Amino acid sequence: MLALQGDVREHLAALEAAGARAIPVRRLAELESVDGIVLPGGESTTIDKLLHIFELFEPLRARLAEGLPAYGSCAGMILLAQRIEDGIEGQQSLGALDVTVRRNAFGRQVDSFETDLSLEGVEDSGERPVHAVFIRAPWVEEVGPGVQVLATVEGGPAAGRIVAVREGDVIATSFHPEISGDHRVHRMFVQIVVDRLKG
Repeated sequence: MLALQGDVREHLAALEAAGARAIPVRRLAELESVDGIVLPGGESTTIDKLLHIFELFEPLRARLAEGLPAYGSCAGMILLAQRIEDGIEGQQSLGALDVTVRRNAFGRQVDSFETDLSLEGVEDSGERPVHAVFIRAPWVEEVGPGVQVLATVEGGPAAGRIVAVREGDVIATSFHPEISGDHRVHRMFVQIVVDRLKG
């Protein structure tokens, strides 16, 4: 669990509830010890700066390029994307997902909203939708040929917008499952990590 800024505590609790042994990652030795990593919601530009200050940016990018499973929620999605729209000057990303992401696409804090989604790969999502909480959230504008779209918004003015994707062992959501009390997205990620370890 990347623990430089954002909703770290909530993700740690969700990962533990999903069956993982979760540790905060703030140092290189901690990064080198993990089998998968979660990049939390928060402020993507701040996390980018802190990754550089803590000298984790290049090591994390290298581990992702080597196949480290990763899950990014909200700001984490932005950090994992190869391309960012509406980013600030000099903002960097880790480039682990062949997607174009638009920062704050749904609007400002006052435009935050909640909705139910059918999320491919999540147990029972057809019968029991995932309750998705969007807070100054990005959306995916464009996906590369190897990227699987897991969910889109199903109604309202944002209908059809892509809000969950997967490429290999990397997944990302625009929303925050760590604050909904529904741990199925985290269980899906934990299973990705387990499957990767099994080879």
